Amino acid sequence: MRNLQLIRAAAASHQIDLISFAREGETMDAATPLGELCGQIRLVDAPPPRNAKARLRDLATSREPDLALRLRSRTFESTLRFVLSVWRYDAVQIEGLEMASYLPIVRLLAPSASAIFDAHNCEYLIQARAAAVDARHPTKWLRAAYSLIQWQRLKEHEASVCRQAKLVLAVSKPDSDSLYNLGLPGHPLVIPNGVDCSYYRPDLVLHPEHDSLLFTGTMDYRPNVDAVQWLVAKVLPLVAEQRPGIRLRIVGRSPSPEVMALDDDPRIDVTGAVKDIRPYFTRSSLFVVPMRMAGGARLKILEALAMGLPVVSTTMGAEGIDLTDGKEALLADSAAQFAEAIVRLLENPGLAGKMASAGRRLVDEQYDWPRVAPLLLHAYASIGARGRRDAGIAL
Repeated sequence: MRNLQLIRAAAASHQIDLISFAREGETMDAATPLGELCGQIRLVDAPPPRNAKARLRDLATSREPDLALRLRSRTFESTLRFVLSVWRYDAVQIEGLEMASYLPIVRLLAPSASAIFDAHNCEYLIQARAAAVDARHPTKWLRAAYSLIQWQRLKEHEASVCRQAKLVLAVSKPDSDSLYNLGLPGHPLVIPNGVDCSYYRPDLVLHPEHDSLLFTGTMDYRPNVDAVQWLVAKVLPLVAEQRPGIRLRIVGRSPSPEVMALDDDPRIDVTGAVKDIRPYFTRSSLFVVPMRMAGGARLKILEALAMGLPVVSTTMGAEGIDLTDGKEALLADSAAQFAEAIVRLLENPGLAGKMASAGRRLVDEQYDWPRVAPLLLHAYASIGARGRRDAGIAL
């Protein structure tokens, strides 16, 4: 969603070309949103997921973090080399650390282009937090040790990537500060995640189901898996003591085996991928964000706030969003506090409604994409990317 909205903003005054990975059989024609926005689009089949054996091998034989190896592709590299040898660009924008392994090619073949790195997350921070969470459980000590190694490697890798880029973008002030602390000469520019307030609207709310909680996200993503496991094991039993009819719906693509196992609980519904997530917001009483190893800024909270849904989050889950505890959301970090916040909103519809209205005002004023997009255009202007249709930017 971030990539699409930033491309839409840039395409208003720049020529945009796109090279992207695609799932098997996936195509993109001129009738798709990206097809309408981009000049040329080149799709490359995504490499298969790296299995545990490959990750352990690289742990012993490579100094690079796992994240830097996930999207290595000779086909993508040759496509990038061809495009950069044929067309001249004012800027080449790399989206996320997984794609940053192609940055040296950009610097070699397009030395006059400004290299832009859009850091979707501060990845070393996520690994540090993951190690801290897993270290509390003896059964997860091996994972904690793996995360500690990845944390150290990511610190070096992220610092190197950021130093090679002419412009670094971050999604939040905390992420910008954390990246700057790697020894960068200046703070990355914050271009926050946003939400389409014309698509996610509170007037779509119909009749929410009684005592229903909603969590959304990519459900094989480790921080999301940890979040719902903690919610179900530690928080939900406390809520059920006071609200025995409590229900939880987990919505998002690629649920891991651990997440699918939660569906055996009659109080829990794991949906997998859905075509339109908005009906799930309309059917829910509260949106919950029990993140314990997060980074970046969560689009899911912005979507919930835009839909006028009351939110209960951990402090870490709401990090990077300029909300106030008790005004736009309730923040709680222990299981007991999180359960208490859920029950408080379920038992006080007036407070829940007041908080939902404040949340919608916040996203209208600060996070609607038309308010965020000009920040990107100003950033392009600052590095000399000309605001004309004949100026090229490849993403």
